[in-house]
Amino acid sequence: MDWLSKLRAKIVCFEKIVQIPLPIGDILEVHGERPEGNLKQLKTMKVNKSKPEDIPVVREFPDVFPEDLSGLPPSREIEFRIDLIHGAMPVAKSPYRLASTEMQ
Repeated sequence: MDWLSKLRAKIVCFEKIVQIPLPIGDILEVHGERPEGNLKQLKTMKVNKSKPEDIPVVREFPDVFPEDLSGLPPSREIEFRIDLIHGAMPVAKSPYRLASTEMQ
């Protein structure tokens, strides 16, 4: 989402439109997942490839991160489950109210 703010893009959620002003003065509109208009304009955008050294957290803790951060980790199936206890209820505790006489 950082690159959208750098390009001063507008997101119209209700209409599912992203409007990106281009350097030549035109506005590129992306409707849903299908771009409309001249697709050649997408090639005019410059993208700077970031290095791991550019990320402050990686720079502070180099021993935690591997040398090769080539991309996302491989997809794997994760088993996630929350076991519920039958009949358990949330803890109902009234909030503590400070009386005006106690404030002094």
